[in-house]
Amino acid sequence: MLSAEEKQSIIKLINRQVVPAIGCTEPIAVALCVAKAREVLGELPEHISLKLSANILKNAMGVGIPGTGMIGLPIAVALGALVGRPELQLEVLQDSNREAVEKGKQFIAEDRIDIKLEENDSDKLYIRVLCKAGGHESEAVIKSKHTNFVYLRRDNEIMLDKKTTCEEAAEEKEVELTLRKVYEFATETDVEDLRFILEAKRLNEAAAEDGLRENYGHALGKTMCSPLGKGIMGDSIFSKILSVTSCACDARMSGAMVPVMSNSGSGNQGICTTMPVVVFAKENHNTEEELIRGLILSNLTAIYIKQYLGSLSALCGCVVASTGSSVGITYLMGGSYEQVCYAVKNMIANLTGMLCDGAKPSCALKLTTGVSTSVMSAMLAIQNRHVTSVEGIIDDDVDICIRNLTTIGRKGMDETDRYVLDIMTHKGECRM
Repeated sequence: MLSAEEKQSIIKLINRQVVPAIGCTEPIAVALCVAKAREVLGELPEHISLKLSANILKNAMGVGIPGTGMIGLPIAVALGALVGRPELQLEVLQDSNREAVEKGKQFIAEDRIDIKLEENDSDKLYIRVLCKAGGHESEAVIKSKHTNFVYLRRDNEIMLDKKTTCEEAAEEKEVELTLRKVYEFATETDVEDLRFILEAKRLNEAAAEDGLRENYGHALGKTMCSPLGKGIMGDSIFSKILSVTSCACDARMSGAMVPVMSNSGSGNQGICTTMPVVVFAKENHNTEEELIRGLILSNLTAIYIKQYLGSLSALCGCVVASTGSSVGITYLMGGSYEQVCYAVKNMIANLTGMLCDGAKPSCALKLTTGVSTSVMSAMLAIQNRHVTSVEGIIDDDVDICIRNLTTIGRKGMDETDRYVLDIMTHKGECRM
């Protein structure tokens, strides 16, 4: 039985990790850092220099920037300087408009932005911004988490200097989660204390509706619910889960100016932990209370896994998020804790190793692969069918299974990550 203090700590953890975001969180975090550096400087920078970790670069190269019709970092940097509001966190570019975009294009054309790879910091999420104007300079550094400022300086005046990751990370570590604790929290906490999670449903449903109206990205979601898609896949609960989830991802990855509710620093993870559970609950006629608990279970499972994996890694975030949605769907099917464990084991046995090759419109394909696996894993789990400890990386202990997954993603795939970035930054060159 969880204590009231433990429950409050977990609620605070969810509220820190499940937050609104407009646009892909990596370039938006860069824009946030630029906006803060400009605020510290006190005037529009004449020149902006950035040093970014490889994973930030990877996730910002091919993704649409909201409201611009453009991809990549330069426009995100320019808009961060011109109209960014750092107090809005991951909605920092909320005030972007056509006039700002035109000014941003001019800012880029004047060669006022310099972006380089930071090779000396081991953190996979690292953003350093140096702004200069009128003989003054400012510096801002984000590290470990997308909104975690660890250093602020104007000329020789240091305003913030956190040598460790941050108070926020320390707070998270105080909440020691296990899958059993996640399940007990989601199923035993007063539902009124969990009702806040319905905001994730509202935001991500709106993003899916936007994705259905427009032809974003590869239009995967629209294709699956078109006559062609229905002719091939039918009009089942399964096909609806895939199409709705994909529509939201199509919109977000192509730069739609719509907020989504993120999870652990990723909008796609927020979409993936939310929409499959929402659609299944609707089609399965679950009660609102069951939906709330299913969403909490899905989102908190993803948060738990990400605590060990880290904010960015070589492992595609859809593996983590779709594991959460599989757990939520299993619960909505009437599953027990043991069956929830089976769903996790089925997911880890299947999707471990899916690599992340940056944020981009085709992320909708990976998200849909993850979600289709989540439904399949839940179907097996509710019938007490699961991958066993004699198979591959699966252990009898579900929490050890999760550690196996995150160890592979955090450490085992490091070399893969380097090769992926090398390929992405040297396309067209002859390779042996």
